[in-house]
Amino acid sequence: MARRPDLTSGPERLMALVRTTIPPMHSAGLPFVAASLAVAALGRKNRWLRGAGLTSAAANAAFFRHPPRVPPIRPGVIVAPADGLICLIEEATPPAELGLPATPLPRISIFLSIFDAHVQRAPIGGEVTAVAHRPGLFVSAELEAASEDNERNSVVIRSADGVEVIAVQIAGLVARRIVCEAKVGDKLAIGDTYGLIRYGSRLDTYLPAGANILVSNGQRALAGETVLAELPYPDIAAGAAP
Repeated sequence: MARRPDLTSGPERLMALVRTTIPPMHSAGLPFVAASLAVAALGRKNRWLRGAGLTSAAANAAFFRHPPRVPPIRPGVIVAPADGLICLIEEATPPAELGLPATPLPRISIFLSIFDAHVQRAPIGGEVTAVAHRPGLFVSAELEAASEDNERNSVVIRSADGVEVIAVQIAGLVARRIVCEAKVGDKLAIGDTYGLIRYGSRLDTYLPAGANILVSNGQRALAGETVLAELPYPDIAAGAAP
């Protein structure tokens, strides 16, 4: 880390390093950490109970981490909405509950293990035009069938130039709670956090037809930073007519 000229003492530099190394925690994790610490406090005279409470608090703080990310500044790109492993690239129709045309679109699936950060970020900047939740199963998110069978929440974001990208939060075998803070009419910048899924899960991103995909199966993605694809008409993304 480059030294800041305004930090002259060793302790100040150390604290700055800690702040840039240890990510903050998403507010959704506070109840879990608080409950774990309460268990540790109540069982402070019991070594096993105290240790279990503190371990649970640390694990939840790590799981709900909300690391800062810096989205790319070049126009016409779609970034990953989640951290994780790119497990599937194919064409598929968007979720039926959105009421969109049943036309296959490029879809990139990202699997999140319990070790990944589980916050979701906007893949493009624009207005939220639709949010739809559908109950379902909780089979392993690694399976291809998870996109169709599992509980999911879909968000459609339309850019100022009319380009639409769909991000679908999918619950997994362990995940039982999808949190989506985005609402119809909200304006999101690329990389903005809009939700999370508790524990192992999956994110499907439906791209516009003709998008130039820049990732491959087996690649790891960082939410808000990894460029999944370029829009089919970069001049549109830049604000010009096609």
